Amino acid sequence: MTARHPTVAVLDYGSGNLRSAERALARAGADVAVTADWDAALAADGLVVPGVGAFAACMAGLRAVRGDQVIGRRLAGGRPVLGICVGMQILFAEGIEHGVESEGCGQWPGRVERLTAPVLPHMGWNTVQAPEDSVLFAGIGPAERFYFVHSYAATALPMGGAPYLTLPLLTWATHGKAFLAAVENGPLTATQFHPEKSGDAGAALLANWLRTLR
Repeated sequence: MTARHPTVAVLDYGSGNLRSAERALARAGADVAVTADWDAALAADGLVVPGVGAFAACMAGLRAVRGDQVIGRRLAGGRPVLGICVGMQILFAEGIEHGVESEGCGQWPGRVERLTAPVLPHMGWNTVQAPEDSVLFAGIGPAERFYFVHSYAATALPMGGAPYLTLPLLTWATHGKAFLAAVENGPLTATQFHPEKSGDAGAALLANWLRTLR
């Protein structure tokens, strides 16, 4: 009997970078649909929230398709969500760009702000420091590199405010200063880097996430 492929909805809220995520997830073994439909986003085994560009613009697009509500509804039922790049950033309480504060989804406390580094954006390949008990990075060696392109990131996740099943597992990277490269928090997972653009290491990470959907 052939195993069923997990279904994944890639949320289309006008933020771009959808097709590369769709292709990478399909290669990793998912049955993928790019959609803005509320019911489809709720029904899928996993929801992927991509994101490129500005925090405020992504939040506006997300709210326009009720994506913030879809995320909240899924997480309230323990149903997995994966944020990528700005799709990770908007999960935090707020983002600050050019001195302007924007409200995020508030699934995690804390803020996203401009990195302090001699060169921005942080663009290219970088290593990460994952915790030993990480599910997302299981079987992925510490020398593996992932593809980043961003100027903003969260540099802390205040403990005590994360509402889900376990204390968050934090993965770090450094560009000028340390920032959060990934967070695993029960059904809510996110990466600041682009796994869909990170070659074999990114494919392995997506496969690890898909296994949590079964």
